[in-house]
Amino acid sequence: MRTSQSPTALSNPSSPSTLEDLRMPVKAKLAAAWTSFMFLYIYVDYLALYKPGFLDDLLAGIVYEFNTGPTFVAIALTLMAIPILMIVLSMTLPARVNRIANLVVATLYIPITVFNAASETWTYAYFYALSIGLETLLLVFILRSAWTWPRRTPQQA
Repeated sequence: MRTSQSPTALSNPSSPSTLEDLRMPVKAKLAAAWTSFMFLYIYVDYLALYKPGFLDDLLAGIVYEFNTGPTFVAIALTLMAIPILMIVLSMTLPARVNRIANLVVATLYIPITVFNAASETWTYAYFYALSIGLETLLLVFILRSAWTWPRRTPQQA
C-alpha cells in the first residue's frame, strides 16, 4: 500500500510534519568536513597500533620503512597539523582566500592519503580501503563545496 504525505504538510510550511532545513554556510560545511577528516586520519593511525608487529617496529624506531627520527616526527606533525588548522581557517578566512586554501589543501591531501596505504599489506586491505575511501570522499566533498561556493550578484552586495 502506498502512503503519501497529506497535501497540507506539503503546502503549509508551518505544518508540524514539515522539517526545517536551513542552508548551512559553506564555512561551516568545510570546517565540519575537515574535522571529520582529521578524526579519521588520527583514528586510522591509532588503530594501526593494534596490527601485530607494529609496536615492535615502532619501539625499534621504524614506521613503514622510515626511521622515526626528528625529520619523520616533524613531517608527521605537519601532516596532522594541516587538517587541524584547516578547521579554524575554514571558519575564519575571508571567502576568496578560504576557497583557494581549501581547493589547494584538499587537492594535495588526496595523493598523501593514497600514499599512506601504499606500503600496507593485503592483510589489512579492507581496513585501509575503507579508511582511504572515506578520507577521499571527505576530500572530494571539500573540493566540491569550495569549488561551488555561492557567489553574490552585484544586486546582493
